[in-house]
Amino acid sequence: MEKEAGSVTPRVAVYAGSFDPVTHGHLDVIRRGTKLFDEVIVAIGHNVRKERTLPLAVREQVLRDSTSDIPGVRVDVFEGLLVNYCRRVGAGAILRGLRAVTDFEFEFQIGLANMDMAPDIETVFLLTDPRNIFVSSSLVKEIASNGGDVTRYLPEAALAALEAARPR
Repeated sequence: MEKEAGSVTPRVAVYAGSFDPVTHGHLDVIRRGTKLFDEVIVAIGHNVRKERTLPLAVREQVLRDSTSDIPGVRVDVFEGLLVNYCRRVGAGAILRGLRAVTDFEFEFQIGLANMDMAPDIETVFLLTDPRNIFVSSSLVKEIASNGGDVTRYLPEAALAALEAARPR
């Protein structure tokens, strides 16, 4: 349900990313976000200039399958600036996960830019569960591409999608 442009609701948050693939770390942030917000919109950023391992439609379906048991979650796709998307859907917050100090510098810079462009939209950071601190989509893809076992890092739907995308 899209809101009137410029109208934001503080109890709606957007958790954006490429989710290529979605990991248990992403799902942890989503689950915890639903305790803070009435609705968490998991928004897959679509950038036609970037090459991804999993096609957009697959990432969208994997996220729908992986979040179907979490009340208050909606999956969507967007292009362009995240703050503009937040305004279109009426979200008053951007939800982000922080794994380590290396994440902080990048996230801090992006958060400040978003704050400058849209002071009415807050950025909320959740610390990653220590069990997921080293897990990233890039690391998972690297392990998988070299024949490693990534089952403990991914939900079933993402594991199946990554396996199907693996060159034979």
